[in-house]
Formats: sequence, C-alpha cells, structure tokens
Amino acid sequence: MSAILRPGVAGDTPSSNDDWPAAWRTLAQGLGVGRYIDPEFAKLEFEKLWSRVWQVAARLDEIPAEGDFTTYTIGDQSILLVRVNEDTVKAYYNFCPHRGTTLGEDCGHFDKGRIICPFHGWRWNLEGDIQMVLAREEFNGGQLQDADVALRSVHCEVYAGFVFINLDPAPQPFAEFIAPMREFLDDFVLGDMHHVWWKRAPIPCNWKVAQEAFFEAYHVSATHPQLEKVGSEVVYGDRTEGEMFFQDLTYEARDNGHGCFYGGSKTPIAGHVQEQIQSVASLVDAMAARMNLTAEGLGAMILKDDIDLLLTLKDRDLPADANVGAEYVKLQYTTAAEQGRPMPKMTAENVGKWGGVNFIFPNILILPQAGNAAIYRALPHPTDPDQCIFEIRSVKTLPAAVQPERSVVQDVVDPEQDLGLIPRQDLSNLPRVQKGLHARGMKQAWLASHQEKMILNMHEEMDRYLQS
Repeated sequence: MSAILRPGVAGDTPSSNDDWPAAWRTLAQGLGVGRYIDPEFAKLEFEKLWSRVWQVAARLDEIPAEGDFTTYTIGDQSILLVRVNEDTVKAYYNFCPHRGTTLGEDCGHFDKGRIICPFHGWRWNLEGDIQMVLAREEFNGGQLQDADVALRSVHCEVYAGFVFINLDPAPQPFAEFIAPMREFLDDFVLGDMHHVWWKRAPIPCNWKVAQEAFFEAYHVSATHPQLEKVGSEVVYGDRTEGEMFFQDLTYEARDNGHGCFYGGSKTPIAGHVQEQIQSVASLVDAMAARMNLTAEGLGAMILKDDIDLLLTLKDRDLPADANVGAEYVKLQYTTAAEQGRPMPKMTAENVGKWGGVNFIFPNILILPQAGNAAIYRALPHPTDPDQCIFEIRSVKTLPAAVQPERSVVQDVVDPEQDLGLIPRQDLSNLPRVQKGLHARGMKQAWLASHQEKMILNMHEEMDRYLQS
C-alpha cells in the first residue's frame, strides 16, 4: 500500500472498519471513549498516525545559530534537529550507528560544526557525513563504507518559523498537506515571529482531550466567566438569555484535518463590547479592560505594549462617532511601520480573525493577534493514554533593531506561579474530563454540530490514517 495519503476533505466520512471495537469509532456526531483511554488505540496512533504525518518538531528559535541542535521525541522515537547553516535545517534519527548512543540530549550546540558521539568519539559533520571512526579497520573486515555509518535523515521542511518532520519514508507531499493553512500562515507572518516565552507541563489526560479544549469557545461562559459577562450570568446567575460570545463565531473544518474559528466583527479588537458605552474615552477603557484580561491571564497573543498603545487613543481628538476598533488597528500598523516590525496582511477579514484559533493537524493550535500569537502543542505520552505533555508559547514579531533570543523551554513546577489564570482554568478541566471518560456508564462523547465541528473533523482525518 502506498504511504502517500489522499488529503482528507472536511465533511467526508472515512470508510468504516468493522474490526474496530465500538468504543474506537467516530460517529456522525460523537466519539467513542476508547479513542481517549484505550492503550491499544494509543498504540495504533503511534503505528499509523505519528509514524506517517507531518508534525511540528520545533520552532526555528530553538536552533537560531549554525551548529545549534534540539531534540524532539514522539513515542519511542528521538529526532535530532540541527541548524546546518542560515538556510538549512536537517533532521536525523538520534542515534550513533556504532552502539546506539543518542548524539544529542535536550538542546545545545555542536562546537566547530562537529557531531561527536560521547561514548566512543565517532564524528560527523552537520550534514550527517561521517568524518572519523576510531580504529576504522576493525569494522566490517576493514570494508566499512561512509554510507554505512552516515546519520539517518528524516524528512524535514522549514515553513512559517516551524520545523516540520515526517517519519514516513515516502510521505504525503508537504505542500499538499499544508495547503489549507498556507494562506493563514503567510498572511499572519508566523515565520517572522520570535520567542517571548515557552512553557510545558505534564497533564493527566489524553493528548486529544488537552487540545480539543481549545477547538471551541463554547466552554468560555463556564470555564472563563471573567471573559464572558453575559454567558457567565446565564451559566451561574439567573439570566436566561442574551448575546453570548460563542454564538457569534464562525467555525471552519478544513481539508487534511485542519480548521479554524474566529469572531469577525464581534471581537474586542474590533471595538465590540457587551456594555452600552457612549464616549470614546469610556469605550477605549472598556476595550483595554477586556484585552487586559487576556494580557494578564495568558501573557500571550495580547501583550502589555498593545494595551498601552490602545490607551494613547484617549489623548487623541477623535470624533464622538469614531470607530475605536478601526482607529486602534490603524495605530497598530502605523507604529509597526515606524519600528520596522512585520505585521499581518492588512484586510478586514484578517483583522476579524485576530483572537481566533487556527489548528494545524494533528496537534498545533495558533491564536493570532496584531503581530503576536500564542501557540499550543499537545504531545502524547509514549505508553500511557491518560497522560500527555502540554506546551504554550508566546511569540511576536520584533522591531528591526531587536535581535531575537534563543528559545528555551521552562518546565512548569507550580501552575499557580508559572501559568496565568486562563490556562489554569482550562487545564483544571482536563483531568476531570479524562477521569469521566473512564466511567462505565459513558460510551461516547456527544459533539455539537456547529460549535464542535473542528473536533469531529480532526478525528475523521485521524481515521484516514488509522484505517489505511
């Protein structure tokens, strides 16, 4: 069977597999719980999904200089990512062909462009070519060939500031895989964004549970009541109706399992607030207060500098009927131009996607704003479907005079100290979800047809891998 997969079309139903247990099946509007809790299903994911799909292994900020390296682990496979030169990144299986020693751990730098095995001193250049084998004449009867002991390459593509890898010997063409998200990645200048911070935490839930929490805004009223005044009053108060944030969103399930959702004109950045406000100054204050909930609660996507810039509108002589959202966007672009700072392509449609969520199958979420973004990644545990690693990055474009720093991960020790309120609220739900999925009375998860369409689309694309 060819390893090149036909791209999934959103809304297609994969062919059924009668050999699958009922708990593994993707339903018309639901999901069997075995997809999240069964170790055998997790093994199938490693065998047929993670071994064949394009996946983000790193950001370029992790390896900014020639000779820098970082490592990426998926299941039981360790991949060594090496910056060969300004224009080239190589990915290798992380082992020495002599006795199997890993050639890099975590991240670091290969001095003088030499990859040296710490066990017996075999040496390669950054291109993976063998340079030295001690006592070479003792191997293979003195007939050891360079090709026998060259580092084993992995398919690797650098795009939008990401390093994608694929472990399949004959993968789906990368251009075909990324096509449904290419316009977004280009328009929002993800390739020009650099590290602000990067944190990771172990979470007692399946990797899909972790990322699906961010595939919809249906949860905001209950999980983040500070972000949704009307919705929180409906959930926790006596209110029975009113315009709720999630009702105004557009959801798009795209080909190849990708997807996105966004608010269009009903976002704080566009000047939309739930209160009736008369004066320009009061509207600016209300927008700033709403945006500050994200700046302080997440520390990514919206940053303090953005709010400080917004507040300067109070010092300008704007007419009483001014569109404050439009004035703020204009100010953002004027300021960025003065700084030589890259910004998203300026269209009304793109501005309407600020603050939305964009999903790159199988496990990357990007939340963009005005030259900033939060990036989430969920990584499966190698053996336990009830565990995963969840990562959050804050990235932004920089003024031309600012030199980016190397990105280094911070392990979360104390969520109360290391994470903002918003991710703490989200992550607090996840162990409870995983625990509930084990309940004997629960056979499937029910999905809302509109609000949770991205979740179903992701699972349908997974099935195209798992059933082929």
